[in-house]
Amino acid sequence: MTDYGHDLLFGSFITPSNAAPERVVALAQLSEQAGLDLVTFQDHPYQPSFLDTWTLLSWVAARTERIRLAPNVANLPLRPPAVLARSVASLDLLSGGRVELGLGSGAFWDAIEAMGGTRLTPGQGVDALSEAIDVIRALWDTGERSRVDLPGTHWSAVGAKRGPAPAHPVGIWVGAYKPRMLRLTGEKGDGWLPSLSYLGGAGDLDGANARIDDAAAGAGREPGAVRRLLNVGGQLTSRPTGSLLAGPPEQWVEELATLALEHGTSGFIVTGDDPTVLATVGQEIAPAVRELVAAERTTRGTTTGFPA
Repeated sequence: MTDYGHDLLFGSFITPSNAAPERVVALAQLSEQAGLDLVTFQDHPYQPSFLDTWTLLSWVAARTERIRLAPNVANLPLRPPAVLARSVASLDLLSGGRVELGLGSGAFWDAIEAMGGTRLTPGQGVDALSEAIDVIRALWDTGERSRVDLPGTHWSAVGAKRGPAPAHPVGIWVGAYKPRMLRLTGEKGDGWLPSLSYLGGAGDLDGANARIDDAAAGAGREPGAVRRLLNVGGQLTSRPTGSLLAGPPEQWVEELATLALEHGTSGFIVTGDDPTVLATVGQEIAPAVRELVAAERTTRGTTTGFPA
């Protein structure tokens, strides 16, 4: 049983289809209107049927006022970390501190290579991601007015000038599944952002959480410093179906509260482009989950020491 005590976040994971770009933006605006905290988009620059994710995030930031935004997750092999750091900081400044950074090591290597990226082995991908996190954080750190000096095997920043700093402490949420990536998440990440469909269930969440916790402790960090988020798919039906998140809103409430209180998840990002689901999650399910979790935490005496 694990509850890291974070405030709960609820978000949407919208397909960045270029066939109807106005609908993509409308779903993002609906996410805000429904009271969701976050809107996210997958990042596959080699996919010609998708809008460019960073351009889309910038457009959505200008068309919304409150909701936070993030790539889910940024494709590191095609987005050099020094440039990505400045893109993130710039959009965070322009949006009033509403940007978070989901970051992945890359997949679909044939397509990445076709777009000019460098093919990496899984082990190289982890090393490259580790170097990238260091580069991004160094460029954001303007406390010292010195230049960055980070030579690396995959990503270097030697003599680069620091800045700009983001408007708020941007979270780096790592898309991770395998042991080395989970260890890296615990050592350096601000959050863990997997998809439930790629996990085997709550048991996989618990095992991955344990790896992250061990790595965080080994790096001298509090395990609770790493927020646990989860991309979740689901279906609203009038009656329970026996499947996770496939049933009426009250079933969703119970199951999401269990994921928070028993398995440490504090960010729920709903996949799919169904406006009814997004509106119901934002207006009905999220408030009920927050209320249920808060009541149980009060009963248990759990403190919420980690803000949203």
